Amino acid sequence: MFDDRNTTDGAGGATTTSEPPTRPGLLRTLAHRLAGDADVLPVEGHLPSFDGATGWLNSEPLTPQGLRGRVVLVDFWTYTCINWLRTLPYLRAWDAKYRNLGLTMIGVHTPEFGFEHNVDNVIAQSRTFGVDYPIALDNDYGVWQAFANHFWPALYIADAEGRIRYHHFGEGEYVMAEMVVQQLLLEAGADGIDPDLVSVEPDGFEVAADWRSLRTPETYLAYGRSAGFASPERPRFNEPQTYPEASRLSLNEWAPSGTWTLAQHAAVLNEPGGRIAFQFQARDVNLVMGPSGRETPVRFRVLLDGKAPGGAHGFDVDDQGNGTLADQRLYQLIRQPGRIGEGRFEIEFLDVGAEAYCFTFG
Repeated sequence: MFDDRNTTDGAGGATTTSEPPTRPGLLRTLAHRLAGDADVLPVEGHLPSFDGATGWLNSEPLTPQGLRGRVVLVDFWTYTCINWLRTLPYLRAWDAKYRNLGLTMIGVHTPEFGFEHNVDNVIAQSRTFGVDYPIALDNDYGVWQAFANHFWPALYIADAEGRIRYHHFGEGEYVMAEMVVQQLLLEAGADGIDPDLVSVEPDGFEVAADWRSLRTPETYLAYGRSAGFASPERPRFNEPQTYPEASRLSLNEWAPSGTWTLAQHAAVLNEPGGRIAFQFQARDVNLVMGPSGRETPVRFRVLLDGKAPGGAHGFDVDDQGNGTLADQRLYQLIRQPGRIGEGRFEIEFLDVGAEAYCFTFG
């Protein structure tokens, strides 16, 4: 779930410099290099302030000065982001392994969708996902801007002197990131570091995507960001419109049917029975969605190639494709076993009041 809000790259706005190595470290095993070359980890600037945070969970407010002497891993996330969810098993494992050896993890929750600004939602989802390290609530994007960040997820690792030494945007690079943590802990004088890397057993949303079969990108349904809209009827924005069913869709095209309002934040269902069809190729189909009001759950049903999904159902529906919207969050609707090909996904909402934000795939 990458974002283009800022045009300035880097961390803290500083130019990249390097310093000579201080002691042998684990990263020396990564590659050969010429004798006398600079340390493999550059200095990318200094840890910015967290003053822009609008609140904190699991911790009192933290500052770069108060964190001196500890290695700091800063992770930008938002709880509906599938890319972040697939990194989460590693974040939890690193916190468990290295917290008592000198690592402080800080999750900066910078919301993408309006409902993610709700602190109660963040508390509930952080408990669901087992995020018990400090969380900086970044509803006003103050911390995001201090880091000149523009990605979810984004990882920044600072040494015990408050210097940023490594960053990574998106999923992956888990081995490198953990080795950086180990290296910086060694530089800080930590003892008893087990050089073996963590082993994780992801489940649910946290399972890595099947990249070999994945051919469908993240797709927003709000009119300002949507791509792949293929209804026979031209869209109308911010007002109800009745759309006919699209009999055929090409790969990565989607279309609503029934009465919908394509709003700036989401596609909003105006009458019961509305559907969204999507021609896709992926193992998983996920959808950020929810009821307009917390007091009015919305029943829905999903189909795969015109049939109940059976063994291909996601964990938020049963084998007949039935599910209920009770919260605004990410829902897993399809997880296909075996060989993956192109298919047609449909979701029908049996009650009024559904809001659909963004499809993601895995």
